[in-house]
Amino acid sequence: MSPETSQKELPKVTLIVAAYNEEDIIEGKIANCLSLNYPRDKLSFLFITDGSNDATVDIITRYPSIRLLHRADRKGKTAALNRAMLHVDTPIVVFCDANTMLNRSAIKRLVLHYHDYRTGGVAGEKKVLSGTDSGTAAFGEGIYWKYESLLKQLDSEIYTVTGAAGELFSIRTTLWEPLPEGAILDDFIISGQINLKGYRIAYEPAAYALEFPSASLREEKKRKVRIAAGAFQAMVILKPLFNIGKHPILFFQFFSHRFLRWTLVPISFPILLLANIALVVRGAGMPFIVILVGQILFYLMALAGAYLADRFLRFRAFMIAYYIVFMNYSMYLGFSRFLRGKQSVVWEKAGRKVVSAPA
Repeated sequence: MSPETSQKELPKVTLIVAAYNEEDIIEGKIANCLSLNYPRDKLSFLFITDGSNDATVDIITRYPSIRLLHRADRKGKTAALNRAMLHVDTPIVVFCDANTMLNRSAIKRLVLHYHDYRTGGVAGEKKVLSGTDSGTAAFGEGIYWKYESLLKQLDSEIYTVTGAAGELFSIRTTLWEPLPEGAILDDFIISGQINLKGYRIAYEPAAYALEFPSASLREEKKRKVRIAAGAFQAMVILKPLFNIGKHPILFFQFFSHRFLRWTLVPISFPILLLANIALVVRGAGMPFIVILVGQILFYLMALAGAYLADRFLRFRAFMIAYYIVFMNYSMYLGFSRFLRGKQSVVWEKAGRKVVSAPA
């Protein structure tokens, strides 16, 4: 397939949306799905709403073009996806979240990568809406995802994206493998399973999902701690990724992009500070004094960012410093939750904030 691929050559696609109590946004999500620029006879919609007890199910039933799967009990997104995949009969399946909106050409942009037989999946880009009325959570999320998108682009150019974002990604249906019961990071595990089968995950920035930011840092913390707990769980589930002899490039990408970020980086913060203080106390010299002053200034900026959090006072350096500390602190909390087995596959949703996007 190429950019000039005719409508006739485009593959059939199923778009899966897992939704739990999304009555406030589900109608907009359906309208967004129906507006996608893809042949209508080749695009199927499958919404799964297990456990929803608000108006989400009633709203979806008004649209005959949407296939609905619903059960009264809620067993988490992992169980929902495993059940939904039993009903997919198209060669390509796309996963996206109920609270994200796709650009009109997203599906077409994703499927164009499948002309390469080595491509087992394609990750889209996540964009966080951040307007002039955004607080620290929105600003931090936006900066983080710009950075993460750059890393995904670089990863893809080397070989593969290590972990697609669940807001928008697609796979070859034949490569689907049921997710382990209790899996938290479904998107990361699905990507890893495909990588271990010898296929790459491509990256397509022209296919993107727009998402509102977390309503506050308290709400963002729910997500970060859950993701951190899931990250350590995923490393156990996908332990073959550490086989450097069998997967040398994949190991390098996973180890450098994910493992070190999840382990070494959080540990480094207190170690570097304490070691720096010890060196200065022992009279190590001016260079170490300068470095220590720099570290202290960084943490003072983070404290200032914490004070200004969600007060709509946008001091970029303070907010970035605070968000960096906030993210790494969340890794400690997530690791603790992982060790204690306290992260349920069924979690409390983080509240989202509707912001005024900049013109």
